[in-house]
Amino acid sequence: MTPRPFIIRVLPIILITAFILLTCTTPQDEASLKVNIDILKRGAPIEKYIYGQFIEHLGKCIYGGFWAVMVEDRKFYYPVTFDFDPIGSDDDPYWNTGPYPFLKASPWQVIGAEKTVLMNNSNPFTGEHSPVISSSGELANFGIRQGGLGLVKDKSYQGRIILAGDESVLPVNIHLLSRANEMIKITVNEISSNYTSYPLNFSSTFDCDSTVLEIFSEGQGKFSIGTVSLMPSDNIKGWRKDVVGLMKELNAPVYRWPGGNFVSGYNWKDGIGDRDRRPPRKNPAWKGVEHNDVGIHEYMDLMEILDAEPFIAVNTGLGTVEEVSEEIEYCNGSTETPMGKLRAQNGRKEPYKVKWWAVGNEMYGDWQLGHMPLSEYVKKHNAMADAIWEKDPDAKLIAVGAVGEWSETMLSESSEHMDLLSEHIYVQEKVKVQKHAVQLKESIRGVADAHRKYRKELVSLSDKNIRIALDEWNYWYGDYIYGELGVRYHHKDALGVAIGLHEFFRNSDIYFMANYAQTVNVIGCIKTTNTKSGFAATGLPLKLYRNHFGTIPVFIDDEYDDLDIVAALDPDMNMITVSIVNIAQDNKSISLDFGTTSIRPDGRQWLIHNSDPEAYNVPGEEPNIRIEEADISLTERKFSIPGYSILVVEAEIE
Repeated sequence: MTPRPFIIRVLPIILITAFILLTCTTPQDEASLKVNIDILKRGAPIEKYIYGQFIEHLGKCIYGGFWAVMVEDRKFYYPVTFDFDPIGSDDDPYWNTGPYPFLKASPWQVIGAEKTVLMNNSNPFTGEHSPVISSSGELANFGIRQGGLGLVKDKSYQGRIILAGDESVLPVNIHLLSRANEMIKITVNEISSNYTSYPLNFSSTFDCDSTVLEIFSEGQGKFSIGTVSLMPSDNIKGWRKDVVGLMKELNAPVYRWPGGNFVSGYNWKDGIGDRDRRPPRKNPAWKGVEHNDVGIHEYMDLMEILDAEPFIAVNTGLGTVEEVSEEIEYCNGSTETPMGKLRAQNGRKEPYKVKWWAVGNEMYGDWQLGHMPLSEYVKKHNAMADAIWEKDPDAKLIAVGAVGEWSETMLSESSEHMDLLSEHIYVQEKVKVQKHAVQLKESIRGVADAHRKYRKELVSLSDKNIRIALDEWNYWYGDYIYGELGVRYHHKDALGVAIGLHEFFRNSDIYFMANYAQTVNVIGCIKTTNTKSGFAATGLPLKLYRNHFGTIPVFIDDEYDDLDIVAALDPDMNMITVSIVNIAQDNKSISLDFGTTSIRPDGRQWLIHNSDPEAYNVPGEEPNIRIEEADISLTERKFSIPGYSILVVEAEIE
């Protein structure tokens, strides 16, 4: 047998070896992917306000989110009618978990005959009407009930019911029923013709996330309910303790409130005074009811609880200059002023000293209440700004912007009437993970580039440094699982939010503030049920970077396919953090080169990782996405970055 030539004998081995090398090694392997970090080349400091948040009166953000009141429509905005079928099946709306984000009619159901409940609008307790409940002349219960309340066994609850009526109806019974027919009973044994408040305090003897609340009498005569309120006793000035705990972990430095589109139809005076007497209103911009339980005082309480700065948006839509002027005085004026005196009467003597004010919201859009031509709006903005500064010369004003003609005109004609200019960014879903994850980054960079162009071309900015407040930014797509606009967020969204933060860091000279929209449920980084809460995927990078990333960005020498890398020093220049986001499915190997800077051999890392970009967290369940912290060795400074991951490395400088 004739021997084959050498090249023929070894060719299969060569081909197999080449195939293995090609399939097991990427162009960005350990040998080729060295990341050079120049600590001496630094950018403008990253403002803490980049980690701001936004809460709006919308859906289940506040009511049904982190405001602790459990009863829906507690002041009876909707008339109570005889519309629901009796309780019985799982499909009955009465057993569904509440509150009712898309409610178009009362969540209250009549107990008894059809005409035992009528709405009295001649002398209502608050709002347009109050229910008057009368016996039918038969020996039967008469009252109202509501489902969907969540109770936790052994947890304490507190509340009140405001009643007026005939003594012949006594006792008035308040029952809470579980699906398993467990019951908590409270009775009110006194009543008068004047509205009087009675306590509702108890410890739950059962777990049920769809508890039914019944209020009824077995007597004769009639009684009226002014309002009813029920909260867990561990609430913190009316806010849910569990959600407040998560917000403290976020550690956001500033919260924008109360809107959003909501603010353009909001009268701030509806939200002050006796909480039970504040009138319920139709939400002016969104679905559902504005209960007015949360107003300036409650919001400011929350800011104190969270040790965060307030950022209040004023109504430049349907609102007037006079209304806004009075609002500034109410918040910041002394008790010698009319509005400051009113604030003191409502329980707060000292001025709140609110510094940040959003002068309107998205007034460029025809969806906005009070929308007007740009030429007219500029005049209104300037008048609003003058009125605000007349009341408080130290107020910092954020004007409405939108890249293009609107921002250019505002910067040209109102630069003397603002401190920052607002922009908003929302992106939707893209099929490929890599394209999906870079959307926020690309939009953030595009807005920054536009503003750099304005700085070069607009004479009005020649001696000014008007930076951007991106006071709404996020992904917005998918089904509304957590109420109105309550979308679910996935791991791929967390990757995108992390990369978005990276782009803020790279443009720290342009971006002064950013407010993730929104905090709870409504496109939010925290999700809740009526008894549970937890971080959505997008909350994790916001929490991680706020609490562990540096504040002085340093130069990275290149950009890398599928990897987004940033680095920053701490204010004392003693620590450096490096963050790497891998938006590819496969692992990436890198080595960090700090040049002549000496790094100590021990460090720490934080990792957010899931191999499934569609993974998500559910409140009350073991999270599929979490932050994992570990001590690491930095002797070799080599890292394998898992696919679909966010890695933050902290090192001490010698």
